[in-house]
Amino acid sequence: MLDVNTKIDNMKTLEAYRAGLMIKPTLRNLFLELTMRCNERCLHCGSSCGDVSSEELTVSQYSKFLAEIKGDFGVDNKMLCITGGEPLLRKDFFDIMAAANQLGFKWGMTSNATLIDESVAKQLKRVGMGTISVSIDGLEDTHDAFRRTPGGWKKAMNGIECLIREGGFHSIQATTVVTHENIGQLDELYKIFNDMDLDSWRIINIEPIGRAKQHPELLLTDDDYRYMFEYIRNMRMKGEPVTYGCSHYLGLEYEREVRDWYYICTCGTYIASIMANGNITGCLDLERRPEFIRGNILRDRFKDVWENNFDIFRKNLSDENEKCSACSEKCRCHGDSYHSWDFDKHEPQLCFKDILF
Repeated sequence: MLDVNTKIDNMKTLEAYRAGLMIKPTLRNLFLELTMRCNERCLHCGSSCGDVSSEELTVSQYSKFLAEIKGDFGVDNKMLCITGGEPLLRKDFFDIMAAANQLGFKWGMTSNATLIDESVAKQLKRVGMGTISVSIDGLEDTHDAFRRTPGGWKKAMNGIECLIREGGFHSIQATTVVTHENIGQLDELYKIFNDMDLDSWRIINIEPIGRAKQHPELLLTDDDYRYMFEYIRNMRMKGEPVTYGCSHYLGLEYEREVRDWYYICTCGTYIASIMANGNITGCLDLERRPEFIRGNILRDRFKDVWENNFDIFRKNLSDENEKCSACSEKCRCHGDSYHSWDFDKHEPQLCFKDILF
């Protein structure tokens, strides 16, 4: 554990670094939403994916775009983050990722793993997948109910086992969205994951976005939040590979205690995203509002959009709210994460002040 003064000094350095990023952003993570289609109907889905009919880019369009990215930005220190929907629903998935791999991009994927068998695992290694994060949201009955997919838990666990047996991947991670209904299952989940050869376990809280807004009974209470962060911190103190996600400023007590880095929202400074139809935005977890669509790769050069049309993502949200602007933590929080900001009320939908600090 770091002492408070060290944390304060580190976060002052981070504040100055963030200010520099606002002026000179550096693309590191490019998210590709290959499809809005999904074979699950998760109660928390921020993008409301499922049985969705929407435009999807072709293999040749992705190949042309990625070649352009390589020419404009290079591939060093770049990561393609492949997501959906469920990416593996695309019949041409391996053609797209083979093209990315041939261009030299490193890439990882978020998946529900229900479509992964021995053959798919081999194919994933063939086209260069380095990392994968698989969603396991509770014990079997809880997971299947939450994802509204009978048999989903068994299929996902089998998918993980197929990946482990195949081997050769940099990281196989399980991600658990913690809700008011599954928070009591963390110890049992840990025992299951500990018996597997997983590289890490990422724990994140359900966010008040997307479908989750229709299910307030799943949102965490203040006591739930405190329990979750204490659980993660205690596991990490034991040397276990458990981490919290990237979202939210947690206050001096928990910053650097539950993840390897300090809070910083990099939407629009490290991160950009391409929606399934080619629209360019900052973060795929953002509310799908017209003002966040900054261009489309079918008609705009991404480099021009990134350099000249991303200002909406490069500001301090705390300046837009009187309470936030007067907060003593604003230099560390900056209004918190873009994806959980209410752009109609101009206030954070989730703030840990008075909950954790």
